[in-house]
Amino acid sequence: MRFKLGFVLSVAASVFAGEVSAGEMRVTLLGTGTPTPRPGSFSASTLVEAGSERLIFDLGRGSTIRLFQKKLPLGSITAHFITHLHSDHVVGLPDMWLTGWLGTPYGSRKSPMVIFGPKGTLAMTENLTKAFSEDIRIRIDDENYPPEGVAFAAKDIEPGPAYERNGVRVSAIEVNHGDKINPSFGYVVEYDGKKLVLSGDTKPDARIENAAEGADLLIHEVAVIDPALLKDYPNYRAIEDHHTSPEEAGKIFTSAKPKLAVYSHIVFATVKPVQDVPEETLIARTQTTYKGPLIVGRDLMSFTISDKVEAFAPNGEPLKPLTAGR
Repeated sequence: MRFKLGFVLSVAASVFAGEVSAGEMRVTLLGTGTPTPRPGSFSASTLVEAGSERLIFDLGRGSTIRLFQKKLPLGSITAHFITHLHSDHVVGLPDMWLTGWLGTPYGSRKSPMVIFGPKGTLAMTENLTKAFSEDIRIRIDDENYPPEGVAFAAKDIEPGPAYERNGVRVSAIEVNHGDKINPSFGYVVEYDGKKLVLSGDTKPDARIENAAEGADLLIHEVAVIDPALLKDYPNYRAIEDHHTSPEEAGKIFTSAKPKLAVYSHIVFATVKPVQDVPEETLIARTQTTYKGPLIVGRDLMSFTISDKVEAFAPNGEPLKPLTAGR
């Protein structure tokens, strides 16, 4: 039975892990949530596939599980990018790193894990290597895994070009996630004349608005916090001050005019906790300042960028963006 399971996983990986069509970008929301431990929305992570490149932006809780659901081996990711070092954006890194090294159909990384991020990224990988030194020693001695596969190729980057390979270009944009969270990045991914912009965590920022002008796809964060929470949990005021409201996001979308705007990293806090983020509140408030195409992201939604932008539900069914009046 163990052999059969491994065989099935191996076949599934080979079937589903093929390259995207020539000239096409495919984007999958692996995690659309926040530190809130909702089972239906893992914390921040986005997969971008372009040609032979597979890129992940942020490594939040559950990103490995989402890749397993997609039947993509963890070790097949070409490069990993971090927006900032808040825990909900990096807590999945040890899992992606170590599980991706295992000699299994869902792991099998044999070369160093390539990772880019703001200042502190390199130090984090060095300290993780120390923290897991016993696991690494045991697996090399006991299971003969290649040491290269558990090494890091990490780099602290500055705003500007960060990565260029096989026709795919990634640039970092500094954004305003608060004075003390510095630097914090958004990213622009370009491939064959197509452009994706990821805001990262940010207050309204003209740098994202400018970068997203005419983009095919703009994935932007958003926050809705019930004012009644502030009495018992005053820290929510600081959280609110570090993010973008639906009305503010709508103004950015209206100015940038992307072909499609998508919400991810959705901060939604209410007095009575909810397990699922209601779309109606986000859509209604956004449409006071934006009338164009909008989708509220859900884990495992995907988007194809070719001569047009198409959206798909987690089950693969086509999605139609919402616009004002619908």
